[in-house]
Amino acid sequence: MLDYAIALTGSIATGKSTVCSILRLLGFRIIDADKIAHSILDSQAKKIEELFGKEFVKEKKVDRKALGKIVFADKNKRELLENLLHPLIKEEILLQAKKQEEFKKPYLIDIPLFFEKESYKNLIEKVIVVYTPREIQLDRLIKRDKITQEEALTKINTQIDIERKKDLATWVIDNSKGLRELQNECLKLKEEILKSF
Repeated sequence: MLDYAIALTGSIATGKSTVCSILRLLGFRIIDADKIAHSILDSQAKKIEELFGKEFVKEKKVDRKALGKIVFADKNKRELLENLLHPLIKEEILLQAKKQEEFKKPYLIDIPLFFEKESYKNLIEKVIVVYTPREIQLDRLIKRDKITQEEALTKINTQIDIERKKDLATWVIDNSKGLRELQNECLKLKEEILKSF
């Protein structure tokens, strides 16, 4: 068990990156699973070529957009990619977490698929969910990725429903309003976290 770790999660386009930026400004140290995933993905470029084809690797870097398109649309391909990456990502997260534990202060691990991949459940007790109602999430995703409603729904439906995640959370940050409200939510959360340790 990681005594000082708090998982930060949400769903696609609920605003996790913005929340991370605010919480970092408020003094929290954050381990970013996405950042780790990107560097591990590139380190596995050869394997990606073998599993998915040469067209997904350009100049030794994985074309994430092209790969994303096929893995979101095909459950088997998504599982193939996850089985390759997730053990390596987890290993790196645990390495970084070990260092953070030494400070004996709460820190965050930004894990987008915390509830989907249950491999962190026995390690991290407390969870923050960045929440946005599904219709706002859908709208943001269409605008952000410049995709159709159908493509956006395909992406959203690969994850556990945001309402379910909200029910499973220790703390919820509501990101359905503006930036000022979000900053206030984060400030309140900081107080609650510090009280709980």
